Amino acid sequence: MQRFSAPWWLPGGHLQTIWPALFSRPRVGPPLRFERERWTTPDGDFIDVDHLAGAPSEAPMLVLFHGLEGSSASHYAQAFGLWARQAGWRYAVPHFRGCSGELNLGPRAYHSGDFEEIGWILARLRAGTQAPLRAIGISLGGNALLRWAEEAGDSASATAAAVAAISSPIDLAAGGHAIGRGFNRLVYTRMFLRSMKPKALAKLAQHPGLFDRERLLAARDLYEFDNVFTAPLHGFRDTDDYWARASAQPQLHRIRIPALVLNARNDPFLPGHHLPRPQQVGPHVTLWQPAHGGHVGFPAGRFPGHVMTLPQAVMGWMHAALA
Repeated sequence: MQRFSAPWWLPGGHLQTIWPALFSRPRVGPPLRFERERWTTPDGDFIDVDHLAGAPSEAPMLVLFHGLEGSSASHYAQAFGLWARQAGWRYAVPHFRGCSGELNLGPRAYHSGDFEEIGWILARLRAGTQAPLRAIGISLGGNALLRWAEEAGDSASATAAAVAAISSPIDLAAGGHAIGRGFNRLVYTRMFLRSMKPKALAKLAQHPGLFDRERLLAARDLYEFDNVFTAPLHGFRDTDDYWARASAQPQLHRIRIPALVLNARNDPFLPGHHLPRPQQVGPHVTLWQPAHGGHVGFPAGRFPGHVMTLPQAVMGWMHAALA
């Protein structure tokens, strides 16, 4: 994956991002079947966790934390689920609050630095298995997973054997400004806000006075949305404070378990010149920064392509890191 090459018919980071999400979804055998479990959170809210049906209880477990507005139906979650089914592993996809198809109850949602929620979820999953547990985080979920590993330090190994973050905006300010400009603003920002604004308004109906409705309606990028909604609801002063404190990149040296940080250098969400160099991370962190791949794309094969190269490469790294 360090030397990943995209198909000739998918040039550029935008095509390598958009096409796999829409058209190169995995098609190997019958559709995945999940069994949903609802957990009550420590603050009286709930999350939904989807478990791959049919895996033996003694098998190793793979946990995947999805990206912004993702779910177990996202193309990358399906790809890793197919890998897990073929390998005979258990597989769990916890949904961040409000992402499982039903609005959560509390006056909060989820965010890129939600390491306490990650830690609670991982601890509960680990308590239910004697087998090793590995965790994958995609985009936002990967940044939050790395933040958990950073905060947990030496104690992380009691919960997870290894972690991997894929296409994660580990420099949230750089990523936030990148997605707020040009083509990114026209396509990706609009896509996210089209989903996030109605959820926020539904949250306001649940909890009147939670934030300024008119300011939210006026938000035209993630910076403005986070200023009105994400930052104040989750204990941050404003967007700048949130992006600074929630970014995983400045603290990667604190990680004490094997950790893979995979970012394509042509990812539209976080351009390559913002990515860390080896001397900026600790000895437990492996950096993969291929020139191609887009944002959670990494398409391969003949037209219309497939997305199975990503889970094969990442799980191959995990096997080698723990050998």
